[in-house]
Amino acid sequence: MREGNVTTGANDHRFPSAGQDRTGRPCRVGCAAPERQDGAVPRSRRHRGEPIISPTTLQPGDGAADLVDRARAKAALRSRIRAERRRRPEADREADALALAEVVLELPEVVNATCVTLYASMDDEPGTQPLRTALADAGVRVLLPIVLPNRRLDWAEDDGDLVPPAGLGGAEPTGERLGEGAVHGADVLLVPALAVDTLGHRLGQGAGYYDRVLDLAHPGVPVIALVHDPEVLDAAVEPVPVEPHDRPVAAVATPRRCLRLR
Repeated sequence: MREGNVTTGANDHRFPSAGQDRTGRPCRVGCAAPERQDGAVPRSRRHRGEPIISPTTLQPGDGAADLVDRARAKAALRSRIRAERRRRPEADREADALALAEVVLELPEVVNATCVTLYASMDDEPGTQPLRTALADAGVRVLLPIVLPNRRLDWAEDDGDLVPPAGLGGAEPTGERLGEGAVHGADVLLVPALAVDTLGHRLGQGAGYYDRVLDLAHPGVPVIALVHDPEVLDAAVEPVPVEPHDRPVAAVATPRRCLRLR
């Protein structure tokens, strides 16, 4: 995979610079690409009335109390983001899903892929239906997850038919189960998240399914998280709390942009 930010030509706006959207025009407030390490974020972009999680809770520690603090901080952040997702206007969902598909389909890793992992989005997640359809139309093999009882994921090819999940997560494919190791055949992993910070730390739903998937994936395979625009957090201001089992992502895609993180 390519390291660092992608350099584009004068007429290529797939990876906008700070302060621009994918067309090269100035972004609306809160859309500019945040600084990766120490860039300050204006007070107006912080979540009003919400506590900012201190970076000190993220430092490696040997004590159980440190791990408890991080787990609590993650739970609080999950609760807030889930509440924010529930408040998102229904009318925005279809447009955001189409825009997300456009962003992801322009990524060089996806353009060159023959097989990717994806997922059938739940109602409050960035919609993946247009992306699934477009990938299939382009001849890309799409693997969707099936939740197993042991907090692991099986995979099956997306043939367009979905059934309600037996447990957690979104709708599941009906095709032949390929086993956990099917991720080894994927050129790109497109994964869900509640939030991602600018150091690549991903906040999941809390069950650890995708941390296990990332452990199984071949080193160097691009991992790209899909979130809503406000769910990309500046790590200098509001870092995602990290626990020992957490696995980072290389990039994050939203309906407005793709941000390279590693």
